[in-house]
Amino acid sequence: MALAFTVGASPGPAVAVGDVTTPVRGYRQDDHSGFSSGPSGAGICLGAAVALVGAAGRRSEARTACRAAAVKKKGVKVVHGKEIPWNLFSPKAPYKGEVVKNDVQPHTLTEQTGDANWETCHVTFNHGGKVPYIEGQSIGVIAPGPDKKGETPAKIRLYSIASSAVGDDESSKTVSLCVKRVVEVDGNYANRKVGEDKPDKAGTNFPENKVYRGVCSNHICDMSPGDEVLITGPTGAEMLLPEDPEANIIMLATGTGIAPMRSYLRLLFNDKAGAQQGLKAKVGSLLGKPAARKFKGLAWLFMGVPYSKSLLYDDEHKVYKEKFPDNFRYDYAVSREDKNEAGQKMYIQTKMAEYADELWELMQNEKTHVYMCGLKGMESGMAECFGPIAEKNGKVWAEFAKAMKKADRYHVEVY
Repeated sequence: MALAFTVGASPGPAVAVGDVTTPVRGYRQDDHSGFSSGPSGAGICLGAAVALVGAAGRRSEARTACRAAAVKKKGVKVVHGKEIPWNLFSPKAPYKGEVVKNDVQPHTLTEQTGDANWETCHVTFNHGGKVPYIEGQSIGVIAPGPDKKGETPAKIRLYSIASSAVGDDESSKTVSLCVKRVVEVDGNYANRKVGEDKPDKAGTNFPENKVYRGVCSNHICDMSPGDEVLITGPTGAEMLLPEDPEANIIMLATGTGIAPMRSYLRLLFNDKAGAQQGLKAKVGSLLGKPAARKFKGLAWLFMGVPYSKSLLYDDEHKVYKEKFPDNFRYDYAVSREDKNEAGQKMYIQTKMAEYADELWELMQNEKTHVYMCGLKGMESGMAECFGPIAEKNGKVWAEFAKAMKKADRYHVEVY
């Protein structure tokens, strides 16, 4: 269920990574099977000679193994025995992509809330198939600068990829990002003095204030189709999806932390790559039923935003829920508008507490994975939500979460 990629010309067997097929280089091992015992009566018995040769062979094989282990294939990384694309392009040699129009989502996803940093954008780059990636990875973007330190170009900024491996257009040639425009007014740091702030692409400006604008986020949010973009990566192995189609996926996202979750959901519920193949699927299609999916588990999304106008990809979530009610659930926590029965602001952990027993039971299933992306406070929020129920069941939440991490079922990417 991922984009195929090939690095270099490597004769030899192929290893599949999801639907990724990549040739694997073979390693030549020296032949130590033959030896000459020398003339008889040379003072070395056959047994000793065999022992010496065996030891030499083992040492040589060990050296060969070390050499093989030291050889790394450029542009790939082995994760859990599988190869994934990795750092094909570096800050010193980035890929020059081009901004393209996205027909799936508008450029600006959010509505004006009155906050300076109200805008979040969905921006798509054409990489011509040269920057393959899989769901859960990130790419870097290099802005012209200058950055806070005055460096030009600015240092790379990493962004979680918001599209599935085939891209929003399913051409395997595009990648999309979900980027919040960083704007701070009258803060401790400013890169625009009073009177210097000009209107951005959305028309927002603060000429009467000192303003800090995030260098890379504003660079991306101000982009238009046809603009050039410098891309590095891909990178990241923390947030990769499990291969088991019956896995359960609990997703926690604040703001643009929704990006990797969207990449999963596009694959699981939208893309042809995630559709079930075969006769039953064809018959269902002829009967007008939603295309059967490879994914048979439960994907449950919890998303936290400050305002309902800040919700991201809500239109897609509604479609998934309508088409696949047994496989997709979603709940929103809108902190500045909603409260729980106790009058507390509705954060992600507050919303999850409403389903604490159900979620706890789900996490006892070894097929269940937890994915967390966004604000660091979510980790302590999990402890707040599940600490009491863990204790009630004779467990300590911190130890339970640690065990899930060790089993590669607890994935965290927070800032």
